[in-house]
Amino acid sequence: MKQRSFLFSVFYLIVFSAPLLSYSQKKVEIINANILKFDKDLGNGAKRLIGNVQFKQDNAVMFCDSAYFYSNNALDAFGHVHIQQGDSVNLYGDLLKYDGNTKKALITKNVVASKGDMQLTTDVLNYDLATSIGYYTTPAKIINKENVLTSATGYFFSKTNDLTFKKNVVLTNPQFVINCDTMRYNTSSKITYFLGPTTIKSKDNLIYCEDGWYNTASDQSRFSKHSYIVTKEQKMFGDSLYYDRKKGIGRAIKNVQIIDTIQKINIKGEYAIHYELKDLSIVTENAMLTQMYEKDTLYLHADTLKAIGNTEKKEVGARQDKPLISKNTDTTNTDKKPTVNKQGSIDKKQVFAYHKVKFFKHDLQGKCDSLIYEINDSIMKLYGQPTLWSDQNQLTGDSMNVLVGNKSIQAIEIHGTGFIVSQEDSLHFNQIRGKYIKGFFKNNEMYRINVVGNGQTIYYAKDKVKDKEEIRAVNRADCSDLNIFLKNEKVEHITFITKPDATLSPLEKLDIKDLKLKDFTWRANHRPLTQKDIFNWE
Repeated sequence: MKQRSFLFSVFYLIVFSAPLLSYSQKKVEIINANILKFDKDLGNGAKRLIGNVQFKQDNAVMFCDSAYFYSNNALDAFGHVHIQQGDSVNLYGDLLKYDGNTKKALITKNVVASKGDMQLTTDVLNYDLATSIGYYTTPAKIINKENVLTSATGYFFSKTNDLTFKKNVVLTNPQFVINCDTMRYNTSSKITYFLGPTTIKSKDNLIYCEDGWYNTASDQSRFSKHSYIVTKEQKMFGDSLYYDRKKGIGRAIKNVQIIDTIQKINIKGEYAIHYELKDLSIVTENAMLTQMYEKDTLYLHADTLKAIGNTEKKEVGARQDKPLISKNTDTTNTDKKPTVNKQGSIDKKQVFAYHKVKFFKHDLQGKCDSLIYEINDSIMKLYGQPTLWSDQNQLTGDSMNVLVGNKSIQAIEIHGTGFIVSQEDSLHFNQIRGKYIKGFFKNNEMYRINVVGNGQTIYYAKDKVKDKEEIRAVNRADCSDLNIFLKNEKVEHITFITKPDATLSPLEKLDIKDLKLKDFTWRANHRPLTQKDIFNWE
């Protein structure tokens, strides 16, 4: 009988105690308390623990000044609450409600959560010890070395070191401040991801996007969705922007725009790179420059556009180099002064265009292989079979300089074998040829032409026949230097300066080959007649 009773007892312990043993591993254990009391008034088998209270469950240890411990494996802790999970996560607060069955904790008042060099402070924190996931719905501050982040709500994932923040998110770094709607940050990789309207502001620029990431350790980033970068003088737009703050290099891809707010210049393309320290921008793929003038706009296209802002350190008032086009009494003076910065330096801005350059302005059109545009001086330098069209005149040469004012063209210089041609009809062209030609303009009309070296001209004399003007004679002159004066785009008179050789011949007595000077060319089919034509290359 005793043997049966003993066997029954062993069977009972094995069968019925096994679940209890398994369950006891999930029970919250009391490790220490200075005073332990039973409080019948609280019910639920509550125990009251006072002084140096410690609990333990799995790899988590809980400390507090006092607590109520209930028979359903739950507890309420008060004063200097501290939860230590493993060797990395520490949670602090004044009050704690903890359910040992679900391993979920609610910590309130003066809450601090820390892991490694990350520290979070808030008023209310929910934390799941089973998943190591916490969240808050009251404003919080997160400090991670030099980064300080605030938000209205957020989640943190201790196992992966990820934090997610929403509503009024602000990340402050000594170099910049990020404001956004939704942000995810990893304390290990130091990479910040953002979604929704986001601004990143520093002393040098402002960045906007609605999707992207920023590596706070390497200062490298990517931005997309209505993204742009704004500096003191420029704005850069693109479908995708890449920025390296340490190197000061930005890249833009697709629907690129770079706007110079000072010079009113807009450069568009499909790819751009900007070197902030050099103030250098390069744009390719359907690249186009647009500059607004008082009553007109310049449109320029090339395979590649390169904009440089270069500061020459010169004392204000010191002698400056002569301009490429001298402003003598024959040239309208715009009174345009060089831009002087706060340090007493003169700012120079240039745009390089190459290759297959074409531009359109209502009073001036052009074509060449490459071009340099001195923005501050409003001087364009054309190279590689340059051709200009101004009203009825076609200008060609080995190279050219064009001075463009805010209201109109002011002067044009042609170097090498220079030509100015205007058409009378399909067979007859007025022509000026010379080694160096300079044309002067007023109100977008050429009123004077100076020719220096190997000057030659062909002009046609007309008579009225039945109320119509017909060509009757050809005036051909050879003279080393000469000045031509025009009125309403027509030759009014010519001044021959040195040893002229001029003849007036009836038209019918000249062979057709004698009606064109050497190197004559007519490029009317190359002329851009609208801004769209600058993308067509013959």
